Amino acid sequence: MRYAGRLLGFTFGWILLRHPAGAVLGFLIGWGFDGGWLALRTPRPQRGEDPYAVLDVDPEASMDEIDRAYRRAMSRHHPDRVANESAAVRRRAEARARAINAAYDRIRAEREA
Repeated sequence: MRYAGRLLGFTFGWILLRHPAGAVLGFLIGWGFDGGWLALRTPRPQRGEDPYAVLDVDPEASMDEIDRAYRRAMSRHHPDRVANESAAVRRRAEARARAINAAYDRIRAEREA
C-alpha cells in the first residue's frame, strides 16, 4: 500500500498551517499523489527511445519498409478503432498513436537530413 504521500502531506499540512484542517488538507493532497491523480498522464517519447523499435523495423530498413511498418502500426493502434471503449483505453491508444507518429517523424527527419 502506498502511504508516503499521505503521511508527508499530513505532516506538512499540520506544520505549515498549525491546525488540524491543514493536516486533513495535506492528507488529501498526499492521497492524490499516492493515487496518481496529480501525475501527468500523457506519455511523451523519451529521448533515448529508439524510433526503429517503436515501429518494429531494422535501422537499415528502406524507407518503403518503414512506410509500410508505420501504416501497419497506425492501423493497429489508431484511436478510431477504440472509439466505443472506455476513456482509459482511448487515452492509451492516443498516446501510442502519438508515439508512433513521433517515431516516424524522427526517422523521416533523420533520413532527409
